[in-house]
Amino acid sequence: MADTGTVSSVYIAAPEGDTGKSTVALGVLRMLCASTARVGVFRPITRSVDETDHILELVLDHATADLTYEQCVGVTYEQVHADPDGALAEIVSRYHDVAARCDAVVIVGSDYTDVPNPSELGYNARIAANLEAPVLLTLRGARRTPHEVGQLADVCVAELTAHHAHPVAIVVNRCPPDRLDEYAAAPSVVGVPVWSLPEIPLLFAPTVTELLDAVGGTLFSGDPELLHREAVEVSVGAMTAEHILERITEGALVIVPGDRSDVLLALVNAHEAQGFPSLSGIVMSGGILPHPAVAELIAGLGPRLPILATTLGSFEAATVAAQTRGRMSTGALRKIDIALALTERHVEAPALIERLRVEFPSVVTPQMFEYQLLDRARADPKRIVLPEADDDRILRAAGRLLRRRVVDLILLGDETRVRSRAAELGVDLASATVLDPGRSEYLEDFAAEYTRLRAHRGMTTERAREVMTDISYFGTMMVHKGIADGMVSGAAHTTAHTVRPSFEIVKTRPGVSTVSSIFLMCLADRVLAYGDCAVVPDPTAEQLADIAISSAETAAVFGIEPRIAMLSYSTGDSGSGAGVDKVRAATALVHDRRPDLLVEGPIQYDAAVEPTVAHTKLPGSQVAGRATVFVFPDLNTGNNTYKAVQRSAGAVAVGPVLQGLNRPVNDLSRGATVQDIVNTVAITAIQAQEVQK
Repeated sequence: MADTGTVSSVYIAAPEGDTGKSTVALGVLRMLCASTARVGVFRPITRSVDETDHILELVLDHATADLTYEQCVGVTYEQVHADPDGALAEIVSRYHDVAARCDAVVIVGSDYTDVPNPSELGYNARIAANLEAPVLLTLRGARRTPHEVGQLADVCVAELTAHHAHPVAIVVNRCPPDRLDEYAAAPSVVGVPVWSLPEIPLLFAPTVTELLDAVGGTLFSGDPELLHREAVEVSVGAMTAEHILERITEGALVIVPGDRSDVLLALVNAHEAQGFPSLSGIVMSGGILPHPAVAELIAGLGPRLPILATTLGSFEAATVAAQTRGRMSTGALRKIDIALALTERHVEAPALIERLRVEFPSVVTPQMFEYQLLDRARADPKRIVLPEADDDRILRAAGRLLRRRVVDLILLGDETRVRSRAAELGVDLASATVLDPGRSEYLEDFAAEYTRLRAHRGMTTERAREVMTDISYFGTMMVHKGIADGMVSGAAHTTAHTVRPSFEIVKTRPGVSTVSSIFLMCLADRVLAYGDCAVVPDPTAEQLADIAISSAETAAVFGIEPRIAMLSYSTGDSGSGAGVDKVRAATALVHDRRPDLLVEGPIQYDAAVEPTVAHTKLPGSQVAGRATVFVFPDLNTGNNTYKAVQRSAGAVAVGPVLQGLNRPVNDLSRGATVQDIVNTVAITAIQAQEVQK
């Protein structure tokens, strides 16, 4: 357990509601998770013990300390009103219980009033002072001039210092995007850095699901998956169809009486048509459903657009919808990504971390590793091609990567179809390139190059042209020609479909004869490399040596100090047999080819990872008990072991990461999640950075 006296904490406070404090809290939490192992959250004051605090639920979902919701709650508003001093004592006690389990804590202050209230901020200041937590003050720039923001900052800082709280930084949130510098310069608090974040309407826009609940509606038709999209504007279709079509905008939700068949059909078709905005939904008002013939026509069109039905009249439904404010809840992935992107872009993480005096640990958690991947990729963005743009997971991952400016992307597929589906999912592909291999200007050049590369196999230009319409071959050729820096595929295709074009086009690096893979296994406190678990079924001794050397080099790229364990069912000289002899020969080859690498083999897994076992079986070894790179004797052993560790130990398995190729091409599991895809793209970008070096 951590000593509470050494815990780094930050108290995020605001003098009012609607500051976007949850955006700031989430961003700061992510920064801390990238810097230290066990980051917890604490909410000193919540509305009620019976009603879930959605801000606490959100930040707790991204924390890395082992805490329950109940542990992270201080007291309720009722307790504060009834006995402020008693409530404060309870808050302090409960906070220290949390701090004892953490290395850092993000404390999210109260905001239960809509009017700036120095007395409430004063109570939060008292809490912060008693918790010895520096305060990150969050102010709202929306509907205020820079001068007014400066005045409010002076009042708030005076209130904080009057209660012995220490302001560590100020974030002015929800500012006009084109005036960020003015708002950042408005507060003039000596020694306190100020950052400004732009107003992003999407962060406050309700999802179609939230509007469905608000109007007490039902889903008449459409794709339930699209209910998660935000409605950035609500309008009433009270005019003729042609005039409504002139006024609809991207992401709008239109309220229209259920008996206005002409308008309904016009909106459904406009949503699908090229050149018209992609709507978030339609609400049929008045408790009236379309005429059966019209309903049958709509069903025949098969629109994915959500069409809702409500008994509320158009005016009442519009009023309710206009008053519905979207929440940044645990399932609002698009809003979460935008919030993280905002803080990454506009808040100087190193400066804030330094002011909070966070101690950097020797351990590396999965969250720290994932953050570092994205941070490294973002530092020198590369162009990555994603061939499977017809997969929703690829589109969602693309949106996340583009929002956070991790890489530049090329997507392969029919441009109209890809962009239309992305718009339905609420994914912004404006900065991405979308290419159709069959219609691309590159097709003839690629076919000619492939004919040249495969001439020894009797390849003809006509056949090459046909091959190049395959997304994997086309994407791989983009990498070979330098149009893309790397490729990630395999979410909907086999490993062979992804890897075979690489063998034919990209080929292996000089001095490497074996293409192999590793998984980066993120355990609770460290990251290990497992190879080969995906490519070479039964490697020879020479191939095992290749795998070991490539795995050590790849591990080093990702910050893992390579200490190689050549795994077998025997350790040292204790056993014999064909399998052990192969590993022993491979170990000797690694020693000969790369005497600078630390390698031990044959060695059993327990002797490789457990110091006490290592001391008994291989005393004095520089690898035994401390191995970081594990080379398995065959694919059967490697694949099953990584999956066993992943499922039994709760490890995050990142990969497979292909190694040995001239340029980076990586394969996805067909069960890959959106986060798996994001991580693999970041890894591919980092590999591309290394190729460039």
